[in-house]
Amino acid sequence: MSQTLRSLAEKLGCHLLGEPSVTVSRVASLQSATSGTLVFVEDAQHLDVALQSEAAAIIAGDFAAANFDASASKSLLISSHPRLTFARAAKFLRSPQRTPTIHPSAVVAESARIAHTVSIGPRAVVGENVRIEDETTIGPGAVIGDNVTIGTHCRIDSNVTIYPAVHLGNRVVIQAGAVLGSEGFGYVRDAQTGRYEQSPQIGRLILEDDVEIGANSTIDRGALDETRIRQGTKIDNLVHIGHNCQLGENVIIAAQTGLSGSVTIEDNVVMGGQVGIGDHARVEAGAMIGGQGGILPKKILRGNGVVFWGTPAKPVKEYLKELAFLSRSANKQR
Repeated sequence: MSQTLRSLAEKLGCHLLGEPSVTVSRVASLQSATSGTLVFVEDAQHLDVALQSEAAAIIAGDFAAANFDASASKSLLISSHPRLTFARAAKFLRSPQRTPTIHPSAVVAESARIAHTVSIGPRAVVGENVRIEDETTIGPGAVIGDNVTIGTHCRIDSNVTIYPAVHLGNRVVIQAGAVLGSEGFGYVRDAQTGRYEQSPQIGRLILEDDVEIGANSTIDRGALDETRIRQGTKIDNLVHIGHNCQLGENVIIAAQTGLSGSVTIEDNVVMGGQVGIGDHARVEAGAMIGGQGGILPKKILRGNGVVFWGTPAKPVKEYLKELAFLSRSANKQR
């Protein structure tokens, strides 16, 4: 969606240097910039490259303002955080102007309450007593179970499945193929027969505002209570969150990570890819877990800003010391 630099500067809170009527239609890297694109630079050493590119305008830090030439061909949007501003600009530019529609092939229950500005794609199914608020988009083939509530400005992509009674806040993004509110993996063994019977999986799943879930990820509902993903948390593709898990605010989880049941992840935790966490473990606020890190059941990881690595996960300095010791020991035995 094309926008003038004047409009973008107002939305992004930037100081505009240059021609306000210049129009940009998308963002690009410095290497792929063409006319009509917007690029960004975070340091002075890349500014000359940006100025010589074909981009229509540049988002840059305060360093660019000092040497601005009004006769130059490039307009500047000055920001204290160019990368963040660039990300926000990308959202404004890719948001299409659309007319809300419900596709004729979509199946929407009569009891569902759908705001007038909601769009529902082909072959989507919306169950009984569902509530979907303004400016939300339901993609093709998505299935929304009974009694689900979805807030404003959400994006539910194609073939997403949302089980009954799940609650989504505002500005939630669910990418293609994700499954929300499925039954947790909880079983009781009958000692006489050796067979397993499922424990009740009748709790809820709640996703708060600004949560994003990657493609083909799965999040189980609570067993008796709730699974909750708090506001601002971002979850990558192919992640599994077990029943009764509690995730704090602004948590980052990379792909192929798995959380067993009843795990607690506090605010601002960052996890690399393929992390595995045992049941009833707790990761306290601000901890960072490197890729393929493993946390044993019922363990507690403490350390705001501390990086943990390995299995069982340990502070990275300790982990590296142990690796060095093992390496020296192996060399002595040769």
